[in-house]
Amino acid sequence: MKIVVIQGPNLNILGHREQGIYGSMKLEDIHAQMENVAKQNNITIEFFQSNFEGEIIDRLQECLGDANGIIINPAAYTHTSIAIRDAISALNIPVIEVHISNIYRREEFRQKSLIAPVCSGQISGFGPFGYHLALVALMQILAEIEAINKRKTEAAKA
Repeated sequence: MKIVVIQGPNLNILGHREQGIYGSMKLEDIHAQMENVAKQNNITIEFFQSNFEGEIIDRLQECLGDANGIIINPAAYTHTSIAIRDAISALNIPVIEVHISNIYRREEFRQKSLIAPVCSGQISGFGPFGYHLALVALMQILAEIEAINKRKTEAAKA
């Protein structure tokens, strides 16, 4: 099983930027924690970060046939990118949207996610722990999909 974590613009400078909003944890530390949980659950996990919308779209498209699920923090593109939304919508795999801050307690323009309606779920406002929550949620979704597929296979054989 493979999960891809996609990080949007400015997340590469976590730990330095607006610590009152995003905390002091660096992106590498968040990824290391996620990797530990993934290893404990026999999951392959890959990380990707870009400040460029097109690169994020390319990485989403590369997940077709290659990944079982995606965790994405589109960052500022959450509120502006119909293209990222369309790329996610074209995939037939579960996607969890994550935000470190609670976007619904921030500026009005940050309170609307164009991405959430095409995702399996959204986790917002739990700080870096939100990534762990997203990973657990995605593992549960994938386990449910696997169980459904197994039942369908068994029913077809009967």
